[in-house]
Amino acid sequence: MFDCNQSRRQLLQSTAVGFGGVALASMMQELAAADQSVVNPFHFAPRAKRVIFMFMKGGPSQVDTFDYKPRLQQDDGKPFPFDKPRVQFAPTGNLLGSPWRFRQFGESGIHVSELFPNVAQHVDDICFLNSVHGTNAAHGGAALKLHTGSDAFVRPSMGAWVSYGLGTENRNLPSFVTICPTLAHGGVNNWGSAFLPAENQGIPLGVASQPATAAAVKYIANKKWSSSAQRMQLDLLKQMNEQHLSQSPQESALNARIQSYELAFRMQSEMPHLQDISQESEDTQKLYGLDQPITENFARQCLMARRFCEAGVRFVQVTHSDSKVQWDQHGDLRAGHSKNALEVDKPIAGLLTDLKRRGLLSDTLVMWGGEFGRTPTAQGTTDGRDHNPEGFTMWMAGGGVKGGLRYGATDDYGYYAVEKPMHIHDVHATLLHLLGMDHKRLTYRYTGRDFRLTDVAGNVHEGVLA
Repeated sequence: MFDCNQSRRQLLQSTAVGFGGVALASMMQELAAADQSVVNPFHFAPRAKRVIFMFMKGGPSQVDTFDYKPRLQQDDGKPFPFDKPRVQFAPTGNLLGSPWRFRQFGESGIHVSELFPNVAQHVDDICFLNSVHGTNAAHGGAALKLHTGSDAFVRPSMGAWVSYGLGTENRNLPSFVTICPTLAHGGVNNWGSAFLPAENQGIPLGVASQPATAAAVKYIANKKWSSSAQRMQLDLLKQMNEQHLSQSPQESALNARIQSYELAFRMQSEMPHLQDISQESEDTQKLYGLDQPITENFARQCLMARRFCEAGVRFVQVTHSDSKVQWDQHGDLRAGHSKNALEVDKPIAGLLTDLKRRGLLSDTLVMWGGEFGRTPTAQGTTDGRDHNPEGFTMWMAGGGVKGGLRYGATDDYGYYAVEKPMHIHDVHATLLHLLGMDHKRLTYRYTGRDFRLTDVAGNVHEGVLA
């Protein structure tokens, strides 16, 4: 160590000759840490190595997308025959049949709405979770529940838990990236690390209110200093920070800052190339829909997600949201859901196709869904649906799940989860299981208590496992 009271000249004289040794020691320490994480971060054999989560902000309607209800069509306009939930976001009226036709696809013969003609071509690779349910009918609480397992407290996000449990496959990249996240309804908490180490939080690229072309790491290239000069500066800064840390070991934020500096330095070697999708072939760009204005924005997110996963990022989230429509159709259901589905259908199908042909789908878990579904009863006029956390659809593909499967079911009208109900905690438990982690053992002790993503609940639904 050095004396902080010495002059600048004395400081340089006493440390310059040691820069090479400091750099070597730092590198060896990081390699040793990496080796320890690779020994066996899993509780059992994983089916998936990484996750792509496609978040449909606002709550897509299950009965208009992937949960076919012929009885709802038959009884369109009639009163709902059961009791409605005790807690509702807003009053609703009679049953409202879907304005879209459903058709069977694939060898599995699963019904899919005409809203998703491209995703429908992949039903034999998809496990539709038709009995998901939550506990909150408001966007903020429901979005937090989906992302963190809690609708009332600041807790680590599921991406942060995955990062904490498995680490990274590429030390030059963050383990958790979120592309164009929404700043509403939970905001940064939806990708934060809370009390987990700060290096496990998501790295946001852009925001939902801006085009995906702005989703890039800023200032990734340093035009003023060479890599070797930056390395010398960081080594000196790290030495001073570590001296301070040894005197105040409780300052965990300082250690997180040290790690963030190191990661930022290493990212310069890979991130500029990685986020440049112009290197992709014209055929690949067309596959995702980058050549069409209506699909270009979400297509860019999906293609970036594939590139990040291929490079070793553990958890990538892409978000479909805008400041006007989202999937929150209390009114203008036909126009809103038509617009939204058109924007995401081809990019999602392109992602599934691309992952499969590259051999990545088998160990990449793709998950799709919103914070809740919508009521099968009409809100206001006959062109709107209210929030519905009582029973809705999410789906998973690849990563060790059974394709061509409808798992669980809602009632005849699509309101309540009645067969194999799958709480959000169960979704999280199953996701972690597919990644080789026991949700009950993936814990972090904080303020005298062991915390986990599934809190004190959650069950793995083995029926979805391949």
